[in-house]
Amino acid sequence: MLHYDAIADIVALSRAPPCRQHRRVTGTCGHIHLILPDPVERAACFRVLAAGASRVVRGFANGDDWLAAGDDQSCAVLLLRWEQPGVADGATLLSHVAARDGIAAFVAAERLSVAESRAILLAGARDLLPAPLDPRLVRRAIDAALAERAAWQAARDRQRAAAARLAALTPRERDILDGIAAGLGNKAIARRLDLSPRTVEVHRANIMRRAGAGNVAELLNLRFIAEAARAAPGNRVHFGA
Repeated sequence: MLHYDAIADIVALSRAPPCRQHRRVTGTCGHIHLILPDPVERAACFRVLAAGASRVVRGFANGDDWLAAGDDQSCAVLLLRWEQPGVADGATLLSHVAARDGIAAFVAAERLSVAESRAILLAGARDLLPAPLDPRLVRRAIDAALAERAAWQAARDRQRAAAARLAALTPRERDILDGIAAGLGNKAIARRLDLSPRTVEVHRANIMRRAGAGNVAELLNLRFIAEAARAAPGNRVHFGA
């Protein structure tokens, strides 16, 4: 029997399938941590979040216990009450979360002024939830966060794969790829780089081979994805760069 008022409540399904995005998120997309002092509220959210999903849900009675556990590296979504017993209050917990990418933090509170709400969101919270918590609302909010995390992870994997395929190019081949991306033909690229058209043709063939691209459209798509990864700024409110 599970004791929902324990410091850490854990549901873990072994051999969980990889993260997938469905109408309801059922993949393993990182752990969900609940820092909810009220054991009844914690139990209700725990049951709803763990039901019908292959995921890990952990519950903590206060922020001090969560910090002492030191398990924030596995945490994808954090739901916390703004008012916390003990030394670590809501502001302390949010500051800890904001110091690292990869956690979507939801803050639950009964009464907050507009200024307080704005400060919490600027400090890195993804969203504010009204308290007492409605477990159904919690489930919808966290499912949406995990779906976004799955999409972010898939995009990051594509970016890394594209960058890896282009990493083998030599500096000269990168110059020629820039010309291809600019829409230049072999003769125009040769004039720009002071090369012979035949040399450009050889380099161009090597570029296609090294990048594993079947055609120019695929090659340019790889370049676009890799360049977008370097240009995109980090976003701590969501899931990082």
